[in-house]
Amino acid sequence: MLYLSKLPFKTQKSIPSGSDNRGTGILLQAGFIRMTLAGSYNYTTLGLKTLRNIENIVREEMNAIWSSEVLLTALGSKEAWEKTDRWNSVDVLFKLPAAEGREYALNPTHEEVITPLVGEFIQSYKDLENCSVYQIQTKFRNEKRAKSGLLRGREFLMKDMYSFHRTQEELDTYFEVVHGAYDRVFERLGLSDSTHYTFASGGDFCKYSYEFQTEVDIGEDEIFICGSCGQAHNKEIIDENNFVCAICSHTTCEKKIVSEAANIFKLGSRFSDAFWLKYQDTDGGSKNIVMGCYGIGISRLMGLIAEKMADEKWLVWPESIAPYSHIIIVIGDHIEEARSLASSLEQSGSTVIIDDRSAGFGQKAGDADLFGIPNRIIISDKTVEKWGYELKKRTETEGTIIQYA
Repeated sequence: MLYLSKLPFKTQKSIPSGSDNRGTGILLQAGFIRMTLAGSYNYTTLGLKTLRNIENIVREEMNAIWSSEVLLTALGSKEAWEKTDRWNSVDVLFKLPAAEGREYALNPTHEEVITPLVGEFIQSYKDLENCSVYQIQTKFRNEKRAKSGLLRGREFLMKDMYSFHRTQEELDTYFEVVHGAYDRVFERLGLSDSTHYTFASGGDFCKYSYEFQTEVDIGEDEIFICGSCGQAHNKEIIDENNFVCAICSHTTCEKKIVSEAANIFKLGSRFSDAFWLKYQDTDGGSKNIVMGCYGIGISRLMGLIAEKMADEKWLVWPESIAPYSHIIIVIGDHIEEARSLASSLEQSGSTVIIDDRSAGFGQKAGDADLFGIPNRIIISDKTVEKWGYELKKRTETEGTIIQYA
């Protein structure tokens, strides 16, 4: 359990002026985050717990498809980025001068790091039977415009995963496995009904990449959903006035305003070729390796959920990611009752924060709603007289007296 009086971070009476959007503004008001500079945020105790809960859901689903977690260097060498011809073509690349005239990059993505690393361990086709690795790490992108709060930052937390395969067919099979894992992530986050698997431009890699686009009023992107089969298409690849579905050739669609939450690419052999990454096949011949990459923006998801699920007041976190499942408001001299109840709840798997501050009930109740914690408990003279406590769900207006067992 945690005591709110022990935290140095305070709430504010209103959303700070100049907030990029309402979701980020409420997170600032609640004391979950603080901006250092445009596109770069600090996470306080409650904000970090929320971020870690999202991270752990993503981690559990990646582990479930037998991907291995690693941690890669944030610095990339100029030489590696030149090998893939991206040193001068990636416009968001932070470039850092270093000693002895050398230059480095702050990696916005990690193909240039993971490909040669995995290459040190791959020799034969047997090494590619289950070769998938991921990391959850801070990324850096030199965005020209970082004015969307957590939805588009210069410094952000991301899960990036890379898979290595013998053939395109094996990549295609694993690609659908990852697709299923991503669907489960969005379901657990409460976003499945508003997140669309979207065809998008594949750039230099393939005809299409695939994005997971979430409906949100402040989104920076537009998608068009086929009126027949429901397949979503990014505006990059579709002419709204001459829509033709890439799946069923239907010609009517519905437009949605969205924000990208995740993407997955079939990379082919572009990066493995750049680093001479090959394997010895069953016939003894040397063959090219094909790759896939799969990203999810962890901090972006936090911003998306805050924006989408806030009510007319403040935050409404799903219980799966809330910093705590219960907040106990203590009114009067009842801290021991609060501790006892918190211990009982924690033994049953709940997480608890106790508001033991000397503030009045109005401020405590308002902050509990602002924090978005799913269950609010009040222990006061009134509830103690009834041998219980009052329990109110964040999504409900009235509480219920629960008597102690």
